[in-house]
Amino acid sequence: MSKKRTLDAFFASSPKRPKAQNCEAKDDVPTDFSTHPQYPFPIAQLPPSMANEVASLPARPGRVIDDQPDLDLLYFEPYIPGYMARDLFEFLRAELPFYRVEYDIKRGGFSTHIRTPRWTTVFGLDETSLFDDTGRVVDRATGKPAVDKGYSKYPPRPIPKCLDDLRRSTEAATGCSFNFCLVNYYASGSDSISFHSDDERFLGPNPAIASFSLGARRDFLLKHKPTPPNAGKAEAPRAGDEKPIKLPLVSGDMVLMRGTTQSNWLHSIPKRTGKNEIDGGRINITFRKAMVRGGTENYYNYNVGIGPVYRWDKMNREMIQWKT
Repeated sequence: MSKKRTLDAFFASSPKRPKAQNCEAKDDVPTDFSTHPQYPFPIAQLPPSMANEVASLPARPGRVIDDQPDLDLLYFEPYIPGYMARDLFEFLRAELPFYRVEYDIKRGGFSTHIRTPRWTTVFGLDETSLFDDTGRVVDRATGKPAVDKGYSKYPPRPIPKCLDDLRRSTEAATGCSFNFCLVNYYASGSDSISFHSDDERFLGPNPAIASFSLGARRDFLLKHKPTPPNAGKAEAPRAGDEKPIKLPLVSGDMVLMRGTTQSNWLHSIPKRTGKNEIDGGRINITFRKAMVRGGTENYYNYNVGIGPVYRWDKMNREMIQWKT
């Protein structure tokens, strides 16, 4: 059975699902839900009209940005039209489970406790395995249960249909394939992510990463990694030589980072003050392709962890701990 048919069968409609009680979409309400044993609660599928529109995206062709050394971007301004981006932002914030992951790292012999400065969630499974039609994780080559791959600490869960609809559209528009979806929710301008690159080995060489922005406008900064002295790349900037490139992402924009971008560039979402700091809720959706088991373990460790589940409270306009 192909992977496509497996996922389609798993997310087949069931008329007995309950109706959504926390949906903020403005057109029509979802009538079905994606379910899996590792979901903390059923996740609503997109309302039919919105799902149909997602299938017809992008709203505008992407613009290539490759005028700097080692940089290769495809920038959609927008990928999702503004009216739909607003509805999709409200829908995903209300319907997805989120986490505030905490973990310890060691630097220079000292242990530091990190509390992620944003809300996160993740879905997907690396290329060595897949979900069968019952939702079990099986080895891609043999079809047998993947009991020997170390998934027990952080059990994987499939991408729910509300996000998988967008994944399919993104693959068609970019020619890339993805098996993971990471979602970050920045509650205000004080939530941020520092300069980093997504160049982990489990993504393979020159990975393509599609990054969507929904909600408040936020600056997306990129800067070239410092070139070591005598590295033979005189054209590339050294530390402090160049100002970062700034893309002012608005709701519905998408940036595809591809080629040698992750190997040679860093990107960040800095803090933002003023009105945006107070009511600047923003969702970032990234699609990626993990090649090996280590990618699955990494993504669930740093984006789900073992802490409590949170869900958006519509009345109080904040994330609250989910109680079953």
